[in-house]
This record gives sequence, C-alpha cells and structure tokens, in this order.
Amino acid sequence: MQVLNHTSTSEFILIGFSAFPHLRLVFFPLFLLMYLFTLLGNLLIMATVRSERSLHTPMYLFLCALSISEILYTFAIIPRMLADLLSAHRSIALAACASQMFFSFTFGFTHSFLLTVMGYDRYVAICHPLRYNVLMSPRGCACLVGWSWAGGSVMGLIVTTAVFHLTFCGPNEVHHFFCHVPPLVKLACGDNVSTVALGVGLVCITTLLGCCLLIVLSYASIVATILRIPSAEGRHKAFSTCVSHLTVVVVHYGFASVIYLKPKGPQSLEGDTLMGVTYTVLTPFLSPIIFSLRNKELKNAMKKNFLSKLFLQTS
Repeated sequence: MQVLNHTSTSEFILIGFSAFPHLRLVFFPLFLLMYLFTLLGNLLIMATVRSERSLHTPMYLFLCALSISEILYTFAIIPRMLADLLSAHRSIALAACASQMFFSFTFGFTHSFLLTVMGYDRYVAICHPLRYNVLMSPRGCACLVGWSWAGGSVMGLIVTTAVFHLTFCGPNEVHHFFCHVPPLVKLACGDNVSTVALGVGLVCITTLLGCCLLIVLSYASIVATILRIPSAEGRHKAFSTCVSHLTVVVVHYGFASVIYLKPKGPQSLEGDTLMGVTYTVLTPFLSPIIFSLRNKELKNAMKKNFLSKLFLQTS
C-alpha cells in the first residue's frame, strides 16, 4: 500500500482499556455477550425475512442489508478489541491499522446510507402509495442498496487515504481500542496535520448531517400525510410501520452526534475510550432488539418460524 510509505512508524500500540486494569475481566464477558447477541440477532432477522414470503418486500430487503452492514462493522472492530482485553501484547501493524479504519468507516457509513434509504422507502409507501411498486421496483431497490455500499466504500477510502498519507514519526501509542481518526491524527507530524484533520472531520460531519436531513425531511412529509388520514386507526397503522426505523435512527444519530459534534476541549482519554463503546458495541447491540420488538410483522414471523418450532422440539 503506497500511502503507508510516508511514515517511519511500522506499528501502533492500542492502549484501549489499559486504564481500567481491574475492569478488563468484567468488560470481556460483557462485550463478548453483547457481540454474540448482535450477531445472532441480525442473523435471526435475515433468516426470518428469507423464510417468510410475506416479508419479501423492499422494507425488509433494506433491513437485511442493514443487518449485513452491522455484522461486518462489528466484525471489523470487536474481535480485535476482545483479544486485546485478554492480551498484554496489543500492537497492530500499520497496514492492519489502515485496513481496520477503512472497513470500519466503510460499513459505518453504509449503515447510515441504508438508514436514509429506509426512510425514503417509508416516505414513498405512505406519501405515494400508488407509485410505490414503480419507485420501489426490484431493480430500483437493488440500485439503492448498491449505491449505499458504494458510498460507504468511497467514504472509507477517502478517510483512510487522507489519514495514512500523514507522517507518523513520534509516539506510536493509540489511545483507543481500534484505529480511529482522532487518536491517530494526534500521533501525526507535519504542517498539514490540522488541515487533514479538519477536512476529514468536515467530510464525515457533512455526510452524516446530509443523511440525517434527508431522514428528517422524509418523516416531516410522512407526519403531514398521516395527520390527513381521517381515522385514528388508519393513522396508527401508518405510523406503526415507521416506529422501529425511527427508533434506530434516533439511537444511531444520537450517539453519533455525541461523538462527532461534542465540543473540543480538555477531556480524559479514558472518557473517549468509554464513549467509543457506545457506537461500536452498544448501538449495534440495540438495533436488532429494536427491530425485533417494535416491528409487529417481523416479531410475529419470528414467533411463527423459529420460536414455535423451538418450543415444539423441546416439549
């Protein structure tokens, strides 16, 4: 990788949770269980959608794509974090660090783009129901998913290339549990460090705010349409199809805003590490729970296809 030739550092040391030596044996089983639940929850969602023909609709196609991006995002970060919790050797090669940053940003932004696409899907379904089959044709849905993945890959490439074109010539201790931009930029030297940091920050924040704005506009139109429905039952039925997606959006962008929009100032490195857990472990953990419990169709399909068979086998 040519971008790595600009640095004299061959590896980094991930400090991670070393500031909490007495809690590391507590963090490991906790994060392991949350990670396994994230994997199983998303796999269960995909298996349910695949086995239930009534769920073969654009909304659940996007949900499966979201589950895949979530599995890959957590896989890029959490296994390494779990290994480091039990190991005294926490070094990571420069190329491996660049790869981790690329994949974490790729799958993270793909997740944001897919949430935006799901908001658009709900907008079309409620505001333009007669045109839904045309606008959300199989080819159209495939294009939306494909562009989401392509957009995530471009974002990952931009961020990783910008950061690893910097020169790392000083300390190599990364005060985080994975290769994230802010702690890595602090280790870089040269005249262009502040420019790169500002540019990467603006690109990430602008992209996230753009996705969030599109979702807000979609739901503003959805709310306006729902309020024009004469019956209370009709309004409730229309809004119930949006509750799970809207809840995940609030959780996703709520934690993202804390990370990206927090004021810059003196703060503990331990606080940054714990804050990182919210968007790498907690948010992916909550997402399948929200979709499983707040989406009535999906919950009923899970009971029908898996839980009922499980109870029959055990009885």
